[in-house]
Amino acid sequence: MKALKARSALTALALVAASGVAVVGTATDAFAVTRISHSTATGMFRAVGITWSSSGNCSDRYNATCTSFEQLNLATAQGAQTLKQASGCALDITGGTETGHASGTYSHWNGYKLDYGKNTCVTSYIKNSFSYIGLRGDGAPQYRSGSGNIYADEGNHWDVLYYNCGGC
Repeated sequence: MKALKARSALTALALVAASGVAVVGTATDAFAVTRISHSTATGMFRAVGITWSSSGNCSDRYNATCTSFEQLNLATAQGAQTLKQASGCALDITGGTETGHASGTYSHWNGYKLDYGKNTCVTSYIKNSFSYIGLRGDGAPQYRSGSGNIYADEGNHWDVLYYNCGGC
């Protein structure tokens, strides 16, 4: 656990040094997360070829038609990078931390989830690489990665819950 915390701290420091953007986080307990800005997240996504889009062509966290990464957990952004690099698939993020998603501790708003537009490559990768774990309460089929992150097929997109960076 100490090695994981040290690695997360070093990653955050490297991110600050590389981007010049402040990373806001709390480190008061074992479940503390490092939150990043929209600018830092887009830089991380751009670096590995991840795209993002919104129906409103905006990034306002308080507008449900936007796609925002403000207050995204660093591990969630790293998890997206891991998925991109491991799968080799095109990834387009269609939902981030903006309002309008379901609430809860492990929610979009709290920085734990991203939505990805569906394509054949991503769907095949998830279904062939991760374990099917049954239907979510709303009927969405779920798959668990080896690191414990949950991928839910919501029909027109993948809703991904990142507990960690997926082996970054």
